[in-house]
Amino acid sequence: MGTKAHSDKGFKKSFMDEMRKKLVELKREIFEHLASEDEEFRQILHDEDHKDAGDVATDDIDKKLLETLGGQEQKRLNLIEAALYQIESGRYGKCISCGNRIPEERLRAIPYALMCLDCKAREERRNR
Repeated sequence: MGTKAHSDKGFKKSFMDEMRKKLVELKREIFEHLASEDEEFRQILHDEDHKDAGDVATDDIDKKLLETLGGQEQKRLNLIEAALYQIESGRYGKCISCGNRIPEERLRAIPYALMCLDCKAREERRNR
């Protein structure tokens, strides 16, 4: 038997590539939004023009500039970074709380979801 692109433990490579592309695009949108509102940030992106805006590491960006992001955008950027790390480490699509697989439909809707619906609902109830 040949190697499979899909197994019970993981997603197809094409799905992983699609999710990585979506995550990088979401990250790029946040950076472009910030660049449109902040000249200093625009200059950082310009100085990093050998990199794609979606590939600029958060660590490359001055912390003060990240403070200009709204709380929700900053949280979303952190989740996107975490999801990209999960892809690189081979753990994308597994709930960080229970370890169960996150349904593909949930990841298509929210590519940076790190928890299954049950664990996310429990977390939200605890945080009320």
